[in-house]
Amino acid sequence: MEVILMDTWFAILAFVLFLAVALDGFDLGVGILSLFTKDERRHNIYMGSIGPVWHANLTWLVVVGGLFFGIFPLAYGIIFTALYIPLIAMIIAMAFRGVSFDFRAEAKDKRAWSLAFGLGSLFATVAQGFAVGGFLAGLKMQGPKFVGGVFGWLNPFAAVVAVTLICGYMLLGATWLIFKTEGGTQEAAYRYAQASAWPLLFLAVSLCVWSVYRYPYLSHKWFTGPDFWLTFFPLLLAAVPFILLIRSLVKRQETAPFVWCLVLFALAAFGTSAGIHPYVIPPSLTLKAAASPYATLVIMLIVVAFILPVMLIYNGFNYLVFRGKTTGGYGGED
Repeated sequence: MEVILMDTWFAILAFVLFLAVALDGFDLGVGILSLFTKDERRHNIYMGSIGPVWHANLTWLVVVGGLFFGIFPLAYGIIFTALYIPLIAMIIAMAFRGVSFDFRAEAKDKRAWSLAFGLGSLFATVAQGFAVGGFLAGLKMQGPKFVGGVFGWLNPFAAVVAVTLICGYMLLGATWLIFKTEGGTQEAAYRYAQASAWPLLFLAVSLCVWSVYRYPYLSHKWFTGPDFWLTFFPLLLAAVPFILLIRSLVKRQETAPFVWCLVLFALAAFGTSAGIHPYVIPPSLTLKAAASPYATLVIMLIVVAFILPVMLIYNGFNYLVFRGKTTGGYGGED
């Protein structure tokens, strides 16, 4: 029963983390894409397209941290110790990006705050990429203790993950702009989506090959036994939404590119999570070794069973209210 409970929590955390990456990812992607234009009217549209939803999107990242602290406190302490610099850099960059929304709406000369919006999004993505890459590259452990250095996250594998995340968020942001805008802004978004999709594919495949050579246990899970269907098969299956995504971009469809992009990210997240399981810090710390006491897991599961549906309904209603094309800016801008 305890194993089932821990696996349930692992699935919940993976799901919430996917929401954080996918939803806040297109926010960050829109910000990165804003660096490619000097047209302040287009900046207005970019920020207006995510203005009503970015607060709610960012909430999921906070939920991930809170749940992780409550469910796997040992792993939480190790990860935040090992990845302190990129995680703090990500938080500072996100705060910088958030401030730019309201300050830009009131500023007479908006160029500085437009740049802050773009650079904050880029730096947050890079920091997030190094944090994820440092985690996936493997933290230096002796038993349940972290014994690595303060810059252990700074390695070639993490750098490739950071570049991959930039391409992925740019693709998410571009497909969101296709969905939310029209005219010249939408046409530019089609170009950005096509320009970021192919590098993303190349980098993702490269990381898969690199991971197989880096982790023998992962290659065993990918290519042998029933684990294949939960780990490597979803990654192979991701080729289908990628092809459909490219097709939808060529056909100039508006909704389909964003939908297929979300499906692509969902399959990648599922395969990656299944590949990590049953570790919470691969390949050193298992779920059982890092988990809170049984009573804590049960009580938190009961609470989350009520709160999580409410959050999902609220976020869905938020998107429903602010549906439609964006023609103006954020905070009353024209």
